[in-house]
Amino acid sequence: MNEGPFGQDSRPALIGAKYAEAQGKGAEYHQAVFDAYWMQAREIEGVDHLVAIAVEVGLDGEAFRTALSDPALEALVDADIEMARAYGLNGVPALVFENRYLLSGAQPVATMRQVCDRLIEG
Repeated sequence: MNEGPFGQDSRPALIGAKYAEAQGKGAEYHQAVFDAYWMQAREIEGVDHLVAIAVEVGLDGEAFRTALSDPALEALVDADIEMARAYGLNGVPALVFENRYLLSGAQPVATMRQVCDRLIEG
């Protein structure tokens, strides 16, 4: 791990993810942004930085740049944020298991095993 600058605004990256998903490149974009921030200590909030990442995964840079200010994509991100609030998500990472169990924030492996065991037991 080699995390990027602290306190970045991830909203532009989230909007970019919505565009990448619509273009069939969601998984590649997500991984590239993850790697850029957590492995390469790169910035992920600036438009030029995000465009560079988008191009790395095969997206059209200018179309991606335009998409970052698309109100429809912004609305999709807002809907995701509202859903997270409805679930009570307030930590990273946040995992929801079968809409029954929420683990918010970093948790020990033993806690994750307990949740999985409860799901297996039914």
